Amino acid sequence: MASTPRINATMGPLEWGLLILLSLLWGGSFFFAEIALVELRPFTVVFGRVVLAAATLILLVRLTGGRMPADRRLWAAFFVMGTVNNFIPFSLIVWGQTQITSGLASILNATTPVFTVIMAHFFTRDEKLTGGRFAGVILGIAGVVVMIGPEALAGLGANVAAQLAVVGAAMSYGVAGVYGRRFAGTSPLVTAAGQVTASSVLMFPVMLIVDRPWTLAMPAVETWAAVLGIALVSTAAAYVIFFRILATAGATNIMLVTLLVPVSAILLGVLVLGETLAPLHMAGMALIGLGLLAIDGRALRMLRRRTHSPSPQGGDGGP
Repeated sequence: MASTPRINATMGPLEWGLLILLSLLWGGSFFFAEIALVELRPFTVVFGRVVLAAATLILLVRLTGGRMPADRRLWAAFFVMGTVNNFIPFSLIVWGQTQITSGLASILNATTPVFTVIMAHFFTRDEKLTGGRFAGVILGIAGVVVMIGPEALAGLGANVAAQLAVVGAAMSYGVAGVYGRRFAGTSPLVTAAGQVTASSVLMFPVMLIVDRPWTLAMPAVETWAAVLGIALVSTAAAYVIFFRILATAGATNIMLVTLLVPVSAILLGVLVLGETLAPLHMAGMALIGLGLLAIDGRALRMLRRRTHSPSPQGGDGGP
């Protein structure tokens, strides 16, 4: 297992389609979590999410004729990935959201691509920072702020510790994006299963100590359904797609999903819950779209080629 394999960091139509699908799956997690948290405590929901996803993915590995690896070094890498991609950010965000609004948390979490771009520049050979890429990230974050609403920034000066916790989660995701490149030679299904299995082991004692779930009443059917939804759809299926994109398109591109998740959440609210799509939502989505185009870079390269290409000369210089 190579630690820093070279990756084709250009997003093709398949990768863009998978990224949009991933944003829909993770955008849906807000719906499932909102239902589950009515009766369950935060760490219990997180543990249910990862342990059910782990059981499902391990079963799929067996059903598809595969086997979970026995290599200790690979499992050590799974535990590192589970720590930086699940255990640390899930815990920091859950605690942060007890002190600040979900809108502000979403904006702070949208800084993930900034940290990913910087870390990828220093720790990879093929994802170096460019002006267009960094400008695209800033445009995308601006789009998230506009779409969620500038009023979400009203509490930016208060609860600094909680805000730093969410920013810390974004940094941890950035580390995970770069570290996860080492699994490029491993099946995305096996990698996803290994990561959430490690996360389950890490989350179990935290859930027992903090939430004491045996003191809670038996949840309703709707709560169980929400936990299953967030585990099977927003975790198991999502992480298979996550590692598939990461293996071919790189850390910077996969973390663009944090810009698309708010878009997906709002669109799901419009389509499923009948919510209204406000002008600010449209403006924010447009900024995010421009940011994604800048990060992808192909549109800018095409424009430069057309600008610098020699114009055809007519015989008499006229049309």
